[in-house]
Amino acid sequence: MKRLDNIQKDLLYTNLDEDGKLSCLKAFKVARLIGMKPKDMAEITNSLNIKITNCELGVFGKLKFEEMDDNIYDKLSRNFAQEKKIDCEVAWHIAREKGVSLKQVGSTVKASDVKVRHCQLGCFYDEEFEKYND
Repeated sequence: MKRLDNIQKDLLYTNLDEDGKLSCLKAFKVARLIGMKPKDMAEITNSLNIKITNCELGVFGKLKFEEMDDNIYDKLSRNFAQEKKIDCEVAWHIAREKGVSLKQVGSTVKASDVKVRHCQLGCFYDEEFEKYND
């Protein structure tokens, strides 16, 4: 298990929201600040009883999303692994490549039949299995 020193813990705690949770985006920021890999964040936060919330792709959390974008859906569909599932990292890459926000990609995922798997933060391997945080 990854252990944090007091400075790393302070950096983590100062990025929590008012409910004591760490948003998806801030988890990436904190990983960088504390010198850890993003994939270790779920293990780190779980060990401190902190939940990661508000997945930018809509897998968990309470972010409000918009309507599906057919162009984004078409781009996602070209990258399906199997059974209309796409890796989190690939979805983020598509957002950057298309010059759209993660919220637009998340809105398309949330409003469609696409499922996200392999969370970059280690929160879940597959949306339907091994979900660790909510």
